[in-house]
Amino acid sequence: MALSVAACGKAGDGAKGGGGDGKTIGLLLPENKTTRYETFDRPLITKKIQALCPDCKVKYNNADQDTQTQKKQFDALITQGVKVIVLDPVDYKATRSWVDQAAKQGVKVVAYDRLAEGQISAYVSYDNEKIGRLQGEALVKALGDQAKDSNVVMINGSPTDPNAPFFKRGAHSVLDKQVKKVVYEQDIPDWSSDEANKKMNAAIDSLGKDGIQAVYSANDGMAGGIITALKQRGMTVPVGGQDSELAGLQRVLKGEQAFTIYKQIQPQADTTAEIAVKLLKGEKADSLTPTKVDSLSGEVKGIPAKLYDAQVVTKDNIKDTILKDKVYQASQICTADVKAACEAAGIK
Repeated sequence: MALSVAACGKAGDGAKGGGGDGKTIGLLLPENKTTRYETFDRPLITKKIQALCPDCKVKYNNADQDTQTQKKQFDALITQGVKVIVLDPVDYKATRSWVDQAAKQGVKVVAYDRLAEGQISAYVSYDNEKIGRLQGEALVKALGDQAKDSNVVMINGSPTDPNAPFFKRGAHSVLDKQVKKVVYEQDIPDWSSDEANKKMNAAIDSLGKDGIQAVYSANDGMAGGIITALKQRGMTVPVGGQDSELAGLQRVLKGEQAFTIYKQIQPQADTTAEIAVKLLKGEKADSLTPTKVDSLSGEVKGIPAKLYDAQVVTKDNIKDTILKDKVYQASQICTADVKAACEAAGIK
């Protein structure tokens, strides 16, 4: 232990100022509409950093979906002399100038969950195109024999999120071949469930109740808004999501949502913390980043990366995934209105 503590101090000994003691890692997360960031990502990353480097500090900020706020937070960390920043960007394109400026000053930026533009030192996320394919396949499976005669509405993620085009591309690669047609498609700013609800109502208005057989929703938050719109019109069609949010899992059990996607956040958070601590100590993190990716703009090639796999969760396997990995306890999922559905799925 003494060795690693001593090593932790070396990287930035020369730099003085608020965080310039070589012991501080910045953590910037994009928003708190999606429940995972405050519930899982932040505590998991912080805990792992502190386990690996007991005298390291984590300076945390959430941008609350505002790019200018995030830029101020980023600039403040640089001013304080922080040498490693874990960044999950609100708007990935906007980050290029900040990240490049930071790199010039010897600051290492680790892109977390979303790939920021600019001279990134490492990137940890999921194979997002594959997630889109999983979503498309799960929706086709939910439609069963009717798939090839089915019209599908696609409600995609935020245009400022670099993962959204990959989810969309992956989903299209399946749906375009296996359903009759994608009849209506919208990207939703900020992953807003209210906006998804409005667009779903607009789709029903233009296509009619019989003109929609399934809805692809890029995440669970928006699926909530979509399902509310469908219910109000007396419609039940398969709707998919992503993130295994508590409300999403409850809808899956109650049969209101066909599936969600489970991404294990712990390995992603742990690997990110390990990379950040290594970079802080001035060590190489190659062993943790076996893959190489290019930025979406194509301007930065060969960014060292670790991409994790995800899996589809339906009511049949919540027990063997979410509960087994202790993401949530049965008591958290099986609230009064979900109790009967939990019992039917063998969850106690």
